[in-house]
Formats: sequence, C-alpha cells, structure tokens
Amino acid sequence: MTDGQPASVDPEEVAFYTRLADRWWDTDGPFWPLHVLNRLRSQWILERINTEGDTESPLRSVRVLDIGCGGGLLAEAMARGGARVTGIDVTERNITVARLHAERAGLEIDYRYQSAEALAAAGERFDVVLNMEVVEHVADLGGFMAAACDLVAPSGHMFVATLNRTLAGFVIGIVGAEYVTGLLPRGTHQWSRFVRPDELSAHLGGGGLRVVDRSGVQVNPWRRRMALTPWLGVNYMVHARRVT
Repeated sequence: MTDGQPASVDPEEVAFYTRLADRWWDTDGPFWPLHVLNRLRSQWILERINTEGDTESPLRSVRVLDIGCGGGLLAEAMARGGARVTGIDVTERNITVARLHAERAGLEIDYRYQSAEALAAAGERFDVVLNMEVVEHVADLGGFMAAACDLVAPSGHMFVATLNRTLAGFVIGIVGAEYVTGLLPRGTHQWSRFVRPDELSAHLGGGGLRVVDRSGVQVNPWRRRMALTPWLGVNYMVHARRVT
C-alpha cells in the first residue's frame, strides 16, 4: 500500500487477519461461516442488481468493487456472474491469497492492496460497491463510510452487511459465536464497533445514498445453515442506491 494507512485502518485487525489469511478457502476452517454466508448474500445481491433476468451472466458488464475482499469469496462469486470485479483489502496477505486462488480458478479479478480512502481519492467509481462484514472492523467509521459512498457511481448500488449493537448482538454475535459455539475465532469482533441500522442509514444518507432494502440473517451454527429473516437484531444486510 503506497498511500499509507488511513485512520480507519486498525493495525490490530490487520495483524489478526494476517494470521488467518491462509485459511480463507478451507471450508472446514475458521472461515466456514463465511462460505455458508457467501451463498446466501450472493443470491440476495444478485436478485437486487439483475433487473434484466439474465440467468447465464446476471452481472454482465457491471463494474463491482469488493471492499475488504479477504481471500476473495464474494469477489469470485461476482466474477462468475459476469461482473468486472475489483477487490481491495488492507491486509496484504489476503490479497496474495485471493490472487492465487483466482488464478487457479481461471478468473480475472483486479485485486489491490489498497484502502477505500485511497481508491476514492483516485476518483474511481463503481456500479456496485460491496461493503460486507467490514464496517464493524474499522477504527474511523465516519471517514471510511464517506470514502465508500464516494466510490458509488451515479445510480449505483451499495450493499452493507454488519452486526447490530444490541444486547442480542453481544450475546449471540460475540459470547455465543466466539466463546460458546466456536463459530468464529475469539477476538474477531468488538461489540463497541457494531453498527445500528439507524446509524448506518445516517452514514449512507450523508454520502448521497438511500436505503431501499434491508434483511436480517439468521444463523444456525449446529446445522451450519443461514437464512434471511425480517429481524435485524444481530446480523443484517442493507441495500442502498445513490440518489445525489
């Protein structure tokens, strides 16, 4: 990363994911919940973008940015749908893993070791910005969301997934997921960084985007299943569109 780290980048978060980087594509490893979630969220996203009903290449010619792309799970799903995908991450090891996996899969994805702030400052814009499971890890939410919103092109989409800062979010998202069931490695989340839907909507609105859809995500760790739910109390996803 040549631009230096912006205020939103937490060095402890970078170190945490650097240690786990080689496990991204292990479906039985610490990231197995993301593999299950990826199938659910990919379908949810596709249904809201693919207005033409193209089943073979639903994202044909759509320029997609995956912020915090990790090992490339969501980026590859979008590329397989026909999108022109750029994936960025502030953990350099993640980009190395993502590039290698995409090459082996025969997918052309533009992976960059770069921050959202640097990409926005360069003036790049995308039809779809994926901001999934990222906002609860940043140190400066306001600055990060401002940059993320700037990356959305006119009439473009942003999708955000995060955890709600509620008592249920703490009990289920941290105590249950990290200490009781082992769904996630301990230390994955900090409850103080969970984001309430109204707070997220305010950040999106400040960036010229309007929320058009929301859904909760229900997790069954024992059966390794996830499903959409109207309840936003713990995990939830938001779809927003640029209006200004």
